Amino acid sequence: MRWLWLFLLGIFVMLGIVVAALNPGTVHYDLAFVDMNVAKGTALLGVLILGWLLGGLTAWIGVGVSRGRSKRSAACEDGAEVHADDP
Repeated sequence: MRWLWLFLLGIFVMLGIVVAALNPGTVHYDLAFVDMNVAKGTALLGVLILGWLLGGLTAWIGVGVSRGRSKRSAACEDGAEVHADDP
């Protein structure tokens, strides 16, 4: 399994090198406080990494919220059953 991941990583690295080589120009970014010129390959790689990190963060938060809700609902159901058994 590890070899498969390394193979896929190698393919994507090679594709990134090809994309960067075929697009040698730069892109100008005028952000609020910073002006910068960045190579197209670097800009693409940066945006892909940022999207990957934000997607992972979103998934992590979503799973945490879902687990919290299920724990709370299970605790409420357990508490309701205990009170229903009391005379």
